Amino acid sequence: MNKLSSVFARLLVPAFIVAGIIAAPAMAQEKKASKSAGNERVQKALIDNGKVRVTETTFKPGQVSPSIERPYRITRVLSGGETLRTYADGKTEKRVFKTGEVFEAGPDKPYSTKNVGKTNIVLYTVTPKQAK
Repeated sequence: MNKLSSVFARLLVPAFIVAGIIAAPAMAQEKKASKSAGNERVQKALIDNGKVRVTETTFKPGQVSPSIERPYRITRVLSGGETLRTYADGKTEKRVFKTGEVFEAGPDKPYSTKNVGKTNIVLYTVTPKQAK
């Protein structure tokens, strides 16, 4: 019996070490992904069909949107604030959204937006889709 436990110990200790070596980078990558996901704005699709996409987007202070091309859209500001828009070439623009404001925009080249104010910004956006 003592010999059997000695064999198990010789096999299990290296197995635990290898498992730890493999798991550590995976846990670090998962932690990094959750940190970056927490810094990105939250967008809920309210309607998404063949004719239109309607979303409600919330930016908490410090949160950003991904740098993507944006199609033509109509937006109503449900809760205003101040953002900083950054284009792919490094150019930046400040924008103040006023609660109740309605505007049309796009199509736009890729840019990311960051809430640089102290309040949540909430936008209600309607994006028509092209008939096929």
